[in-house]
Amino acid sequence: MRVITGTARGTKLRPPSSDGTRPISDRGKEALFSILGQRIPASRFLDLFAGTGGVGIEALSRGALSATFVENGDVALRDLRWNLERTRLDDAAVVLGQDVFHYLKRPPADPFDVIFVAPPQWKELWEPTVQLIDAAPAWLAEDGVVVVQTDPKEIHDLELEHLERRDVRRYGGVAFAFYTSS
Repeated sequence: MRVITGTARGTKLRPPSSDGTRPISDRGKEALFSILGQRIPASRFLDLFAGTGGVGIEALSRGALSATFVENGDVALRDLRWNLERTRLDDAAVVLGQDVFHYLKRPPADPFDVIFVAPPQWKELWEPTVQLIDAAPAWLAEDGVVVVQTDPKEIHDLELEHLERRDVRRYGGVAFAFYTSS
């Protein structure tokens, strides 16, 4: 695990110390940020089920204005904070040690340009997460995007009121589903 490009380019990140955290591969991260491209600079980035923070840290390294990391695992939080300090990106980060569902049930202070959702696979957590974001459109900026990372076999249609799935990209054992305001 490393930061691919930007201000922290090449910095090795501490891999997960717990079995419950599944990091994104460098190949998957490269593909994701190639798709997101110009959405990242000066963006407000929300990393839900953040784990060790590899995706949000990559966003900060590529010029995101800020990144909020929501993770409730103590071991993952320790690794996330270590990675932020190592990359010297901690000044632009907010780390919240809490449950994602609890976090999403309160109104946001400001909308996010990119919301990244990468829960543990095969636990049916991505669907209620996207539904909570859909139920409170203030979470997502006007031209924002919600990205779900999961196993390709987990992706299916959801009934949503404010969000619409625009694309699904598959890279081996990972899929990214992209939702924008309808």
